[in-house]
Amino acid sequence: MERAPAPAESPPVVLQAPPPPARGPVYWPSEKTPRRTGHRPAGAEEGAVGVSGTWDGSATGVMRLPSGRLVRGRGLRRPLPEGPVPGYALHLLGRRPLPVEWEARWLRWPDFRLPTDRSEARRAFEEVWERSARERVEVACGGGRGRTGTALACLAVLDGVPAGQAVAYVRRHYRPGAVETPWQRRYVLRFGAGLR
Repeated sequence: MERAPAPAESPPVVLQAPPPPARGPVYWPSEKTPRRTGHRPAGAEEGAVGVSGTWDGSATGVMRLPSGRLVRGRGLRRPLPEGPVPGYALHLLGRRPLPVEWEARWLRWPDFRLPTDRSEARRAFEEVWERSARERVEVACGGGRGRTGTALACLAVLDGVPAGQAVAYVRRHYRPGAVETPWQRRYVLRFGAGLR
């Protein structure tokens, strides 16, 4: 019995990842979401993470508080905007977010709800307000409207806007429709009452 000749070895198949999209990665708290590491948006130099300096007041999502402080709000399900990255971010999510390349704090806050720990939320907002005077600070939730708008309204209260006018201020200076639920609006009023 004759043996059949061994088949010729075929060259190995090399799989290449598709090129990354033109805009930044999407940061979302799902382990299934692919992330690119080492990415920096256009205009962000190596080592620029955490540098001092604030936002350009005309940049997307940036809200100017009455004191002149600038804070960027955004939705984490959207690509990272072009330009400089934050020096510090407050992520308002129901579950732990994926790590980012800059300093970030997670505040447990389920979608369409309120922060699970109100005193921790107050401390987080005070830290964002303090840091916004000297660095690029970002407040972000999944969509960038309800939780982010509520947090921005609380920052406006810390900055001197009366609590009863803070939601309207955020809707005028950040995004119409921000602060989505009645209980989020009440939270802002109660937050302001806690400052007295």
